[in-house]
Amino acid sequence: MKCIASGMAALAAVACLAWSFTATAQNLPSPKEFYFDVDEHAAPIVVATGEGDALTEALVKERKGSGRRAIEATAQLAHVAYAQGRPELGAALYDQALQATDPNRSLGRDISWNYGWDLYRKGDYQQALERWVPLVSSSLGGPSWIPPTLALVLWQLDRKEEAIQWYAAAVRTEPMRWGTPNQYVTLLPAWTQADRDLLAQVQAAWAANPPAFQR
Repeated sequence: MKCIASGMAALAAVACLAWSFTATAQNLPSPKEFYFDVDEHAAPIVVATGEGDALTEALVKERKGSGRRAIEATAQLAHVAYAQGRPELGAALYDQALQATDPNRSLGRDISWNYGWDLYRKGDYQQALERWVPLVSSSLGGPSWIPPTLALVLWQLDRKEEAIQWYAAAVRTEPMRWGTPNQYVTLLPAWTQADRDLLAQVQAAWAANPPAFQR
């Protein structure tokens, strides 16, 4: 591939430096009783703002540096590629970013969380789950994003009993918030309405037969 360096072409050019990686399937642990913790690393990676060619060029420029910021720029560029309908390039860039850091440290967790959401939005639910499971397994506390997110993706995968078990963890943690879908817009502002509606299906299934917590 001929690598050139402007606008959309710059995004294609970074594929010259990316390599492939295949996620290893992970076993999903059982839900904990509560998930109160705030996970600072479960957030969009933003190195540069803007849109279109200007954003792409800014991120390509940041990638020429070194250290954490260059890795974050690679991850944000991967998100841009997914948003533009270029999942192969996006996956290669995400994998490159993960290869450049420890997946169990803060930056690696942040990248994996974002990677999972881009896979989910593409409809690759199993791959999204595989990106999130290590974050669940390696978490010392109980990050609050885990129960609703896993309930959503497991419902998409038709693993409905598991989805209900995870949703139950959200309700145990904060029953006034998760006991009904009434606060979903506030609780899940970055989710699409379609995803909030899907989670409401999980909530309805939970409400019909709330499972007991298995210690």
